[in-house]
Amino acid sequence: MKNAAKKIYIILILIFLYAPIATLMVLSFNASKSRAKWGGFTLRWYRSLLQDRNILNALWTTLSIALLSALFATVIGTISCIAIQNMKRHNRAIIMGITNIPMLNAEIVTGISLMLLFIVLKINLGFFTILLAHITFNIPYVILSVMPRMKQLNPNTYEAALDLGATHLYAFFKVTFPDILPGILSGFLMAFTMSLDDFIITYFTKGPGIDTLSTKIYTEVKKGIKPEMYALSSIIFTAVLILLLLVNKTPTEKKA
Repeated sequence: MKNAAKKIYIILILIFLYAPIATLMVLSFNASKSRAKWGGFTLRWYRSLLQDRNILNALWTTLSIALLSALFATVIGTISCIAIQNMKRHNRAIIMGITNIPMLNAEIVTGISLMLLFIVLKINLGFFTILLAHITFNIPYVILSVMPRMKQLNPNTYEAALDLGATHLYAFFKVTFPDILPGILSGFLMAFTMSLDDFIITYFTKGPGIDTLSTKIYTEVKKGIKPEMYALSSIIFTAVLILLLLVNKTPTEKKA
């Protein structure tokens, strides 16, 4: 009885999480613009999506910012983890506490503060300011993913590589890097996802004429969301699902 209740509970949670996404995907094939009426199956909205220059520009901007910010944040976050790991315990605790503040802080505070900083520095709001803002709030997530791997490292292995004549850079890439690579990949994917999904910080740091998917959808809500947005959301969800399946796929072990 207890096992059955657990299964029902998990099924209800999954339904609650994915029923709205399933509804959205069904509506993306609905010939009628009405969400309450089924007008038949169609691919019209997918074809229309490929012809909508505004949506495609917003998609390109979103993917560019997400990819670039994730790359820069991953590099900076990984280097920061190496530096933090070599600190004394007291200093390390202080730095980690400071690092966690942006994740606990309200996004609206971060967005407004970054906007004011760019205005004070007389930096024109646009693609560059959005990219800087996304790199800033992504770094703590990378550190959060890489730091546990750094703590599991055996420092004697790195020291042994140096004693055998390896340079610091060579020893890092041959000894340390392979061990922390899963954490780096996890941090990159988390940073990419957070950047792709962000609205509040992007809204305060973007300039006129620049739109990401989140700000574009926010603008569309005022006039009524186009069915093309359902098609785009369905494509993004499918792409993310395929990516997760590929990342989590474990190679089958060869039989001896």
